[in-house]
Amino acid sequence: MKQAQIDQLCIDTLRMLSIDAVQKANSGHPGTPLDAAPVAYCLWQRFLRYDPADPDWPNRDRFVLSAGHACALLYSLLHVCGVKAKGPSYSPGDRLAVTLDDLKTFRQAGSRCTGHPEYGWTSGVETTTGPLGQGAATSVGMAIAERWLAATYNRPGYDLFSHNVYALCSDGDMMEGITNEAASLAGHLKLSNLCWIYDDNHITIEGPTGLTFTEDAAARFAAYGWNVARVSDADNLARLDDALQAFIDTHDRPTLIIIQSHIGQGAPHKHDTNKAHGEPLGAEEVRLTKEFYGWDPDADFKVPDGVVAHFCAHVGKRGEIAHAAWKKLFAAYRAQYPDLAEQVDQMQEREVPAGWDAALPTFAADAKGLATRDSSGQILNAIAAHMPWLLGGAADLSPSTKTDLEFDFAGDFQAPEGEQAVSYRGRNFHFGLREHAMCAIGSGMSLSRLRPFVSSFLIFTDYCRAALRLSSMMELPLISIWTHDSISLGEDGPTHQPIEQIASFRAMPGMVVLRPADANEVVEAWRVIMRMKDRPVCLLLTRQAVPTFDRSIYASAEGVSRGAYVMADAVGNKPDVLLLATGSEVALCVTAYEELKADGIKARVVSMPSWELFENQPREYRDIVLPPAITARVAVEEASGFGWERYTGFDGAVLAMDSFGLSAPSKVVAKHFGFEPALVVAAAKAQIAERRSAT
Repeated sequence: MKQAQIDQLCIDTLRMLSIDAVQKANSGHPGTPLDAAPVAYCLWQRFLRYDPADPDWPNRDRFVLSAGHACALLYSLLHVCGVKAKGPSYSPGDRLAVTLDDLKTFRQAGSRCTGHPEYGWTSGVETTTGPLGQGAATSVGMAIAERWLAATYNRPGYDLFSHNVYALCSDGDMMEGITNEAASLAGHLKLSNLCWIYDDNHITIEGPTGLTFTEDAAARFAAYGWNVARVSDADNLARLDDALQAFIDTHDRPTLIIIQSHIGQGAPHKHDTNKAHGEPLGAEEVRLTKEFYGWDPDADFKVPDGVVAHFCAHVGKRGEIAHAAWKKLFAAYRAQYPDLAEQVDQMQEREVPAGWDAALPTFAADAKGLATRDSSGQILNAIAAHMPWLLGGAADLSPSTKTDLEFDFAGDFQAPEGEQAVSYRGRNFHFGLREHAMCAIGSGMSLSRLRPFVSSFLIFTDYCRAALRLSSMMELPLISIWTHDSISLGEDGPTHQPIEQIASFRAMPGMVVLRPADANEVVEAWRVIMRMKDRPVCLLLTRQAVPTFDRSIYASAEGVSRGAYVMADAVGNKPDVLLLATGSEVALCVTAYEELKADGIKARVVSMPSWELFENQPREYRDIVLPPAITARVAVEEASGFGWERYTGFDGAVLAMDSFGLSAPSKVVAKHFGFEPALVVAAAKAQIAERRSAT
């Protein structure tokens, strides 16, 4: 068979598998797989360095389907390329990541071919995508990770890390704000290992893009500092080849390839093209499409002879050779640089190095204390100095979130200038005012096995929610550090004072929220964080100083690891009322506890820095901390009270916020909203009185 014929046969196989999957499911998006099949084929067959036998090897090229609605195309690729199943989501045994049966059960329960790509469920899916823009922004994090890994671990003659990152984007991706945040930063950082392929097919769900999107995307990306190439015909493999080669040959900036296509490229459609984008073609049009491509209209899920072998001979063989060479190189590297090789191994396994906690500080009792953002900054630096791949930054707020790494060898991650190639080795990242992109980029770095942290004020997580939700869905140990965690931040007022944000993160499946009460609880919170391998963490910290408790009087902060613990108790461990709090409000409860004690009232203070960790404890432990028989309970938190009834019961008292905040000094704000010891004491006494009157 001639080269042009086998090329076309493979492209059409991808197309037909995709429309068959969508049609059988009676759900999905067939249009983009039809028009983008040629570029996917060209990229995978001629450029992508990827070993189907081991889809996780560290120096593979990454392919991100940011246009996640086109996932039928990705699943078809994974099938015909023979990508092997790998990971705990699969039963033991030798099988393909995506079988023909998986394609036949597209979008059905249990299928590897989910409605949008899901990382960790289907081998070969590099990141979960679907919400437009997320994949593109995450790919920037992957490109950043490669640059950092190369600058940090490559040595003369040992290019351990040299991979490229490709993302297939849609018109919708180009419109989303997160894409533009990420593109701006990628251009600034001159990430020449990053290539976005923009499938410019002029259609979205509502209709032609001319309804809403008439800007010059090429000019915009050129202004961002990107190299921009155009391909006017999506079916022209020679032009696609030239554009991708131009990316390979560009060494000073990222590349955007704009490919002009049409939904259902070349196929005869009786209906509007937006139908092909957003819903199945229908049986009649599937037949017409197959006939147009010279396909047997009665053949469903057909993979013609020679197609799999052709993919195996190109992407498969190229990846096998590259992977084998890399393993040989890494073995030699290990012999010459054993310490560095061990770090690479530990990263891949998400382990922490020996002695990572050797320099953790302890904090002496101090009634004045310090802000938990300040103690966290000290702890972060103590850990990062002993863990080279712990790195990150803030959305233009690191001086305020205290997330600067200040030891001499930390450095800033920036594009190299002149001979300063070490710039990509820096561990302080400056994300600019790009909170949403920052979090997606952090996920991309985590997917590349770094241990990134991102940071801003808690209120600005409203800009980050989609990216943080996906980090939780992917079970990534992304560290998010959010400061200014309550109305007690003070004068910036209600626009900056978080209310509902804590409750929203507690509602997010998989997310761990840690709101420590003092400096020593922050230490223990960081111990929890560093042991996390498969859950993201939101660390919530104060702007204002909080007391450092005397742990010879109150319980050890080690209880943080269990989510909640008895910090102060009544004589005989038989309290009449429970005072529950997180973060800075624990000090308020401790003061109230001492006043109640002076009045002869038996109270217990429970510090509850993490509801999620507490819920993971055995029932026996939870009943010891919160005895079911003691129903007189008061919860205190300078945030929405939503959810506290889980611990107080519906008859308990919850001192919380039911409005937005106030612009005033923090002490004035706290007094205005009733966060004072006297009110906690009064609530506790009222709870006890109610229980006694009921009996």
